[in-house]
Amino acid sequence: MPIIQVNLLQGRTTEAKREFVNGVTQLTCSCFGVNAEQVRVIFNEMSRENYAIAGTLVADSGKNSGP
Repeated sequence: MPIIQVNLLQGRTTEAKREFVNGVTQLTCSCFGVNAEQVRVIFNEMSRENYAIAGTLVADSGKNSGP
């Protein structure tokens, strides 16, 4: 049973997650020859205070590194 973990910053819409899950499930089934019922997708959402790039919290950087 494939288990796919996705780490991303908070803020994606439920619709975007639905679209992603549908696409990645189809691709997984095609590549690994499994049924969709066997595919698991886990989203691990992080706040901008819990993610850093080059030693700077994304919350402090002013960069838009997500939605």
